[in-house]
Amino acid sequence: MMGYYILIGAIALVSWLVSAKLKSKFRHYSKVHLQNGMSGAEIAEKMLADHGIRDVKVISTPGMLTDHYNPKNKTVNLSEGVYSQRNAAAAAVAAHECGHAVQHAQAYEWLTMRSKLVPVVSITSGMSMWVVFGGLMLGAAAGVGLGYYIAVAGLVMMAMATLFSFVTLPVEYDASKRALVWLRQKNMVTQQEYKGSEDALKWAARTYLVAAIGSLATLVYWGLQVFGGRD
Repeated sequence: MMGYYILIGAIALVSWLVSAKLKSKFRHYSKVHLQNGMSGAEIAEKMLADHGIRDVKVISTPGMLTDHYNPKNKTVNLSEGVYSQRNAAAAAVAAHECGHAVQHAQAYEWLTMRSKLVPVVSITSGMSMWVVFGGLMLGAAAGVGLGYYIAVAGLVMMAMATLFSFVTLPVEYDASKRALVWLRQKNMVTQQEYKGSEDALKWAARTYLVAAIGSLATLVYWGLQVFGGRD
């Protein structure tokens, strides 16, 4: 168990550092005001219109960096620091979330796969570690009995969450790519503003990368405990 706590501690530290860096970048590029004077909401509405998307609403949501696209009710939800602000960070985030709306409209395969995994992962992710641990406690470490199969079932649940984390990566990177291409092609930002938007989105993507690596490391650790114990 000590090894597990060290692993989780290391992952948590890296995650905190990346998150802190993202917030720092967001604050920095929030000071780079757009020459076109458009707010995040206006940027989002224009990107949707340019892609012929008429059935998606742009709305404001409370909090900081709580921006997301909801495929169920087709809404681009922009945080308070993005919706009404007129800077490079707001432009980047707004365009990124609209990138997800474009993915949805075009049936982007990775987003489709991710959406199918959501109901399963929402149920299993919270209990997977406890199922594995419970199985080990029932004797899976000895490689015999019901406990082993319970632990394996927990690993399958954990593997689904890990798969979800890795499927999320191409979804997020592609949304950022779509956002940056649109910002440049439509001359929505200056060169300086574009660099700020690009840098902010890179750090946002790294938060998902750290999460995926952490999920995989946790899966491998518990897999070793279950299958290694059986030997």
